[in-house]
Amino acid sequence: MAVQVLIPTPLQKFTADQATVELEATSVQELIEALDTAFPGLGNRLCDEQGKLRRFLNFYVNSEDIRFLDNQTTALSAGDEVSIVPAVAGG
Repeated sequence: MAVQVLIPTPLQKFTADQATVELEATSVQELIEALDTAFPGLGNRLCDEQGKLRRFLNFYVNSEDIRFLDNQTTALSAGDEVSIVPAVAGG
């Protein structure tokens, strides 16, 4: 089942400057693996050495923060939209 992934500008250099990619995945974890397979090196930018999502990245499935769902095990369905959003700090 294909899901649409919105890639933030800083990571688009790994996706051949594509802002949106479509991949097959049934969970966020599977999506991360599919992203790394399709775009080698991207997985290291998304996850740390333990395989956990990096703290400065937020993932949203259909505008819902996965931290309030099932984190990386959040299920995906055909047509879902996954947004990868870098955290913003400042003041």
